[in-house]
Amino acid sequence: MGVRAAIRKTTLGLIRLGPSRKEQDYFRAVEMVRRNFGGLRQVTVVNPKGGAGKTVAVLMLAMTFGQKRGGYVLAWDNNETQGTLGMRAQQDFHNRTVRDLLRDLDHFRGPSGRVGDLSQYVRAQGEAMFDVLASDESATAGEMLTALAFRDIREVVSRFYKLIVVDTGNNVRAENWQAAIDATDQLVVTMSARNDSAETAARMLDHLEQTGRYQLVRRAVTVVSMPPSRKDIDLPAIQRHFSARTRAVLLAPYERLLDSGEPIRYGLLSQATKDAWLKIASAVAEGL
Repeated sequence: MGVRAAIRKTTLGLIRLGPSRKEQDYFRAVEMVRRNFGGLRQVTVVNPKGGAGKTVAVLMLAMTFGQKRGGYVLAWDNNETQGTLGMRAQQDFHNRTVRDLLRDLDHFRGPSGRVGDLSQYVRAQGEAMFDVLASDESATAGEMLTALAFRDIREVVSRFYKLIVVDTGNNVRAENWQAAIDATDQLVVTMSARNDSAETAARMLDHLEQTGRYQLVRRAVTVVSMPPSRKDIDLPAIQRHFSARTRAVLLAPYERLLDSGEPIRYGLLSQATKDAWLKIASAVAEGL
């Protein structure tokens, strides 16, 4: 039993201490995540290297915002090739993807399109209180998605959601990657705590700055996913570099469930992981 609980017990509740520093930090984070953004906002998660934690970050951010805000959050896999967001999410009654929605967009362009109809294309995440729009999970899906396709899909989903968290692929020159960046309100740069992952992220930031997105980079939030052991990791160097280039650098603790590659069961996540991602979501919300 903690000291605060012991005092309440021994005094029969007559002495009540104010909230602890940890409790105050929690309440502030929740308040930030819940605040009114004043309209639709898009968070885009990027790193051209595979295995950099993009998909996990998208799911954890969408879950945190969804639970604390009560829904109206969409996690969208904008991967230009075979994406994994739909595989890591909880499954629904259908397996339709972004290409099915793109094919049927005309149904939503008029006044007849309803949120109930959109449920035929997005995958509800139950208690996590967000939806997933998966990419085509076939390696032979056909042509790349265009910038126009991204904008058309975004225009439709923006009628039903207040926050969109976009997963991205590994090709920064792809039209749909560039279109996602152009629509971004808050950039999130992810990386594993490895030099190659950090170097790829740094080069991507160079590209964004050279193409006129300097302010987007300066306002970005960097998330470093930690491995089971910190042995042979030069974490301070990674933190110094990205602290100088982005608004915040935050660590995501190692969680076996998140590292397994299996669908994420949110009720099984540790409290430490949930607390860390609430802190990350709060930093993201501050930029919205």
